[in-house]
Amino acid sequence: MNFPLYIAKRYVRSKSTQNAVNIINFITFLVIVIGSAALFIVLSAFAGLKTFSLSFTESFDPQLKAMPVAGKTFTLFPEQEERLQSVDGLAFYSKEIEEKVSLEHRGKNHIAYIKGVDSNYTKVTGVDSTLYIGNWTINESQVVSGLGIANILGVTINQFRSPMQIYAFKSGKGSISQQSISSLYNQLPMVIGGVYAVEADLDNKYVFADLRLTQALLEKDSLSISGINFKMDDGVEPSAVRSEIQSILGSDVQLKNRQQLNSTLYKMLNTENVATYLIFTLVLIIALFNVVGAIIMMILDKQQNSKTLYSLGTTIKELRRIYFVQGILVTGFGGLIGVLLGVLIVWSQLAFSWLKITPSLAYPVKFEFINIGIVLATILVLGVIASKIASSRINKKLVDL
Repeated sequence: MNFPLYIAKRYVRSKSTQNAVNIINFITFLVIVIGSAALFIVLSAFAGLKTFSLSFTESFDPQLKAMPVAGKTFTLFPEQEERLQSVDGLAFYSKEIEEKVSLEHRGKNHIAYIKGVDSNYTKVTGVDSTLYIGNWTINESQVVSGLGIANILGVTINQFRSPMQIYAFKSGKGSISQQSISSLYNQLPMVIGGVYAVEADLDNKYVFADLRLTQALLEKDSLSISGINFKMDDGVEPSAVRSEIQSILGSDVQLKNRQQLNSTLYKMLNTENVATYLIFTLVLIIALFNVVGAIIMMILDKQQNSKTLYSLGTTIKELRRIYFVQGILVTGFGGLIGVLLGVLIVWSQLAFSWLKITPSLAYPVKFEFINIGIVLATILVLGVIASKIASSRINKKLVDL
């Protein structure tokens, strides 16, 4: 039998004759439980917030997107399209063209982007699921705009008698004074058939229109596009077909996955997650100083026992190991109970949504097994350090007194 482990377990279960020591031990154990539970809950909350924040990008961004390396557009030839259609693992692809335009309605103006898309666009993204009012109607006379654009311009859906005007500036040379104002831009009256709502920046940014119509407005030929959106078959990762798509499109086109398209957002969320973890770990470090104090109090309380064990042949190293193992047991059990408590709280939020941001939106949390590992590993590492520091107080002078 492991002698230090046996004695350490006896010390953990037994009560001291001094009530103050029992109170200190109980508070120490409670601090570990609360600290580990709090760390798990915070990590789960940030995981939920990350998923919630990225759900907006999933509505707009495809799994994989082709973009020009330089400039705004590139050319997709018919033979390249034929090769794309034969790529294994590729379910759908959608062409688009995007440009900044000026919008006007009854004297109100707004600068936004027109995004010309084809009929496959809703198959590669979930943008149609964000509709706030109306239908996803895109044709030669109707577009879909963001809620912010509709509010700024004061336009509603199906205003056929008073359509929104889209102005796209022409590319050309020469000074403005040499040209008439009307020759500087192309004008297109369009009716809003639907309005989407995601978040403020995106709601103020896009007007979705028909691809062919947008190419004509921008004076581009039918082969000129600014991007291709790809959706994979179920279970197929974008990385599995990325190299094949790249070889088809050539070196003038770059491919970006969803994370690369939103690299700033991902970095911000990951930085916040790490910062929160470090802050709560610092709180745990301060809290685990109680473990050092509790073990030292136990050493003093069990001084006579230590003398007896030393007289019976127990070495100083083994005595230190007894209190070291005792500290590990306390922090380990405390951390485990804290994680179970945290799991119960997170599960209750997922099941009953008792904490809400708005009356209709529950605070997002996400249960991840990796967070359990992170919390237990953090508690055990800090527990090992605290126990090592406290058990090092055992020396020959102490047992000879």
